[in-house]
Amino acid sequence: MSEALANLLNETRQFPPPAELAAQANVKADAYDEAAADRLGFWERQAGRLAWARQWDQVLDWSNPPFAKWFVGGQLNVAYNCLDRHVEAGRGDKVAIHWEGEPGDTRTLTYADLHRLTCQAANALTELGVTAGDRVAIYLPMIPEAAVAMLACARIGATHSVVFGGFSADSLTNRIQDASAKVVITADGGYRRGKPSALKPTVDEAVANCPSIEHVLVVRRTGEDVAWSAKDHWWHETVETAPAAHTPQPFDAEHPLFILYTSGTTARPKGILHTTGGYLTQTAWTTHAVFDLKPETDVYWCTADIGWVTGHSYIVYGPLANGATQVMYEGTPDTPHKGRFWEIVDKYQVSILYTAPTLIRTMMKWGEDIPAGFDLSSLRLLGSVGEPINPEAWMWYRQHVGRGALPIVDTWWQTETGAIMISPLPGVTEAKPGSAMAPLPGIVADVADDQGQSVPNGGGGYLVLREPWPSMLRTIWGDDNRFIETYWSRFGAGAAGGGSGAGRPESGSTSPATGRRRTTTGTSGCSAGSTT
Repeated sequence: MSEALANLLNETRQFPPPAELAAQANVKADAYDEAAADRLGFWERQAGRLAWARQWDQVLDWSNPPFAKWFVGGQLNVAYNCLDRHVEAGRGDKVAIHWEGEPGDTRTLTYADLHRLTCQAANALTELGVTAGDRVAIYLPMIPEAAVAMLACARIGATHSVVFGGFSADSLTNRIQDASAKVVITADGGYRRGKPSALKPTVDEAVANCPSIEHVLVVRRTGEDVAWSAKDHWWHETVETAPAAHTPQPFDAEHPLFILYTSGTTARPKGILHTTGGYLTQTAWTTHAVFDLKPETDVYWCTADIGWVTGHSYIVYGPLANGATQVMYEGTPDTPHKGRFWEIVDKYQVSILYTAPTLIRTMMKWGEDIPAGFDLSSLRLLGSVGEPINPEAWMWYRQHVGRGALPIVDTWWQTETGAIMISPLPGVTEAKPGSAMAPLPGIVADVADDQGQSVPNGGGGYLVLREPWPSMLRTIWGDDNRFIETYWSRFGAGAAGGGSGAGRPESGSTSPATGRRRTTTGTSGCSAGSTT
């Protein structure tokens, strides 16, 4: 067992939920019993929180593991669930996104605004020849158009492949080629550390080597001059002039929603494929449960980039499916000053903050006087996502951001899992610094040795997922054999493992306790490789 894992298993400090939050929590302790008694029935009830055009015939088809099918025969439209149903319910004037640009420019988009732009983008993509099943690459800064582009693809059944805006032309080329993308959506650039950062030249270089690309849609963000070709179209001249009416069509629950490529540190990137019904069910429910989200009163902020899985699940699909009001920020946390994040929390009265341990540790170095200079009293819940968070950083976060009183949901999940798998429930769990605690209701996780056998209490080993879950990856795009070999070959049929380390506490609990380290499988995204 690693020293870090051993230290976490010996951590004795625990912090119960605030009494008021526990009394009013969206999800309470009985959810664990409910899911244990009937796991598939539990997930079926969570799927019922969404709007379906056709009810499913079967909750789970696991007849051909590891290829799962959830909500078989069901049909729905992801964009309808994130936008239309809120507008139809009379909530069109509710703010969906408070957007803050790094230079200080702002935009406020209501659900009606986001719906209109998404319909226009769907019509524009259709006019450019994009149909259901086509792939669209998205290479954008953290601007609202990134969410619009994703939702427009979902609306027409196109599969999006978002590429982080900091990646090179070679990385973009590889991802476009692997997916045979038909269109790229990009911008002239974005702002980073106080100056424009160009994106269009990188796209031009990539497209020159990608014959599958027929069109390039370009958002004008910085106003800098860009090279132009016959394939290029300005977003404002194409999308924002398109008709604002669009009728979404339902798609099968297993219809491909997106491909998200892992970083591929030791091999070519893996295109992780997620589908529609199961993914939206789990992302929507975990947003509701883990963040105790109250859409009527909360202002939620996930500080991740749209290019990572955290941005997909907990900026776009999870919060919008719940009708949340959220903050989106374009830039870096130290531009123009090191208090920028806390300034934004203060300005928009953020109540739920979901951020990365790396940033927390950086802010520790900057000093506690910086967050102390802002009014953070609106915060009621803190979250951690990504690489390991050590107990010292966890305590600093609680003390200097959470006023020594707020619950912290330290979440474990990966690009491959699609949604949060292991986390405290803020109204239930006595949280332990540095630990993601137990699997969420409906998730069956274990700690196994090299032979795939469960380890005893007090032991350490590998985190293994014993049963399928709704938001699980369906395969590696175009490479089923690699999917099986990478995730399903080590621990026997029906058990998934990605190299994350885990420990089981001495207390006799059957659920993993968190040690956390970077996974060895090269998974990307903010949540990759935390171990529990």
